[in-house]
Amino acid sequence: MSIQQQLLDLGELFNFSDLSCFTQNIPVEWVASALELSSQASIRRRRLPGDQVLWLVLGMALFRDEPVHEVARRLNICAQGLASEDLLARSGVSQARLRLGADPVEALFRKTGAHWGSERYPGDTWQGLQVFAVDGALLRTADTAELRAHFGSGNTSTERQTPFPMMRLVALMNVRSHVMVDAQLSPYRRGEIRLAEAFVQQIPDHSVTLFDKGFWGAELLLNLTGAGHGRHWLIPARKGLIAEEIERYGPHDRLLRMRVSPQASKRNPTLPTHWDVREVSYEHQGKMRSVLTSLPANLYSAQAVAGLYQERWEIELGFRDIKSSMQHNAVTLRSKKIELVYQEVWGLLLAYNLIRREASQAAVAYGRTPSDIRFKTACQYIAVQLIVMAAANPISATGRRLSQLRAGVASLFLDHRPRLARPRTVKISKTRYPVNRKAAPLK
Repeated sequence: MSIQQQLLDLGELFNFSDLSCFTQNIPVEWVASALELSSQASIRRRRLPGDQVLWLVLGMALFRDEPVHEVARRLNICAQGLASEDLLARSGVSQARLRLGADPVEALFRKTGAHWGSERYPGDTWQGLQVFAVDGALLRTADTAELRAHFGSGNTSTERQTPFPMMRLVALMNVRSHVMVDAQLSPYRRGEIRLAEAFVQQIPDHSVTLFDKGFWGAELLLNLTGAGHGRHWLIPARKGLIAEEIERYGPHDRLLRMRVSPQASKRNPTLPTHWDVREVSYEHQGKMRSVLTSLPANLYSAQAVAGLYQERWEIELGFRDIKSSMQHNAVTLRSKKIELVYQEVWGLLLAYNLIRREASQAAVAYGRTPSDIRFKTACQYIAVQLIVMAAANPISATGRRLSQLRAGVASLFLDHRPRLARPRTVKISKTRYPVNRKAAPLK
């Protein structure tokens, strides 16, 4: 049976207007607690109250190609009957989003991420350690004076500016379940390491965290290992690294001693003057590569450590799922106000986690791992069903219909997960000439 037929063969579905499909995963108490952070409270019952707007933000993440008012109509998000144009004006939808703000969506994402990211599944460890990954991504916003002044350009140190303002995203992912445990958003000018420091304390004990080479720093890595018991890290070695060999465990495995930089010591005087790290070298596609780690040599072999670092690519796949599968490779985010841009991205991350968590539950029920589910088709499957769920009855059959939904998601397993065979490349700049921001757009 084709994927398209699977998406359309919906069977009996459950009601969306009572939010049952979301409250099965997100308790209403978490929603109520998040809504208390809204900057504007309202006594009267509006046609789009805060809880409904929260689900509208999630719907925006699932239906990127549809206008916001059309998302509200399709999902029947309205407190006073059917969400028609007579009840919901287009301007009213935008005003409702502004009343909600970004804080409730952010709080709900952090609450659910911390809870779902700590859930355990069969076979979700590597030699007894949970596996996490930290990496960053950039998101383009609409090119308005307000957004450019806040988020900045991708080339802030020169007069040249990128075509669009850039938002920086740094995330912590559970590699085996692909759930985003936590994230930080900021303007482009703020560095990734400073953002990652905000959620180091949330990494659980008896775990190993995989970093990209841009996160190399004594303060970040030493704080990670010292924040709990059995917390380890793994990061690729940087070129030109100055270190002294202390002990050799094997032909491609040794212990190094390095000096803590003066900049790090000035920022954090409690850091030691030197620190020891383990270096593991391995051959990949005919080239020798090296990774640095805090994993002790007497417990974890060099071959196992080298193989583990290949899993760091899973967080790159997570960013790809958000940008490609959910955003449909859109050039920019849809919002044009600073507060709504943050709200939109927090909604994206929350919707991504909802899909990943639902897929994980379905995978475990069928004896498979969460990463075996095809994210793109699972996202399409859930989105198509939500449209039909809006008018489905009766409400009392929600539990049975949720089981049927997971049965449908479980049919989207990956038989083989191909890896990229080509090296990662960087596209050249499209122009070397200054851009006139005040010029009229091309016809």
